Amino acid sequence: MSRIGNFPVNIPEGVTVKVSDNNVVAVKGPKGELSQDVDPGIKVTVKDNEVVLERLGEEKRLKALHGLYRALINNMVVGVSEGYKIVQELVGVGYKASNNGQLLELSLGYSHSIFFELPDEVKVQTVTERGKNPTIILESHDKQLIGQVAAKIRSLRKPEPYKGKGVLYQGEVIRRKAGKAAAAK
Repeated sequence: MSRIGNFPVNIPEGVTVKVSDNNVVAVKGPKGELSQDVDPGIKVTVKDNEVVLERLGEEKRLKALHGLYRALINNMVVGVSEGYKIVQELVGVGYKASNNGQLLELSLGYSHSIFFELPDEVKVQTVTERGKNPTIILESHDKQLIGQVAAKIRSLRKPEPYKGKGVLYQGEVIRRKAGKAAAAK
């Protein structure tokens, strides 16, 4: 039984949720619009500023999808009302980041610069302060998309455990490993 699926999703002021006949949930708010197809085995209803999800059967598959779709709809409601923000740090000597509109230019210790085109739904800002690591700030209303973009940027130079260099999420701690030990005689 899904415990998450049983909780209703509260709809804040300024956000509208519509469920169409073919089980598509559309959420519209001040930050943007999102939609999600829902399995026909899950019934979605909107009443009293709440979205309620019910299973139409007791199959194992429907029990798994019940909590999934509740979480996805909740993420959509939070995204269009408040939005999501991910901050990444570039740790390493000579690592740089700059943006020109939706084009992100990264210098990550390779022989060439990496140019990364961001989707229109994701807003990017780069900050470079003296004495601090360069940071990339990503903002969007779509949690899935911003997470995917952040993971792709991180994959360009993953943090390594010996020197701790790479692209890190803000607040992330890298477990360091000891380097080579000197040969004992």
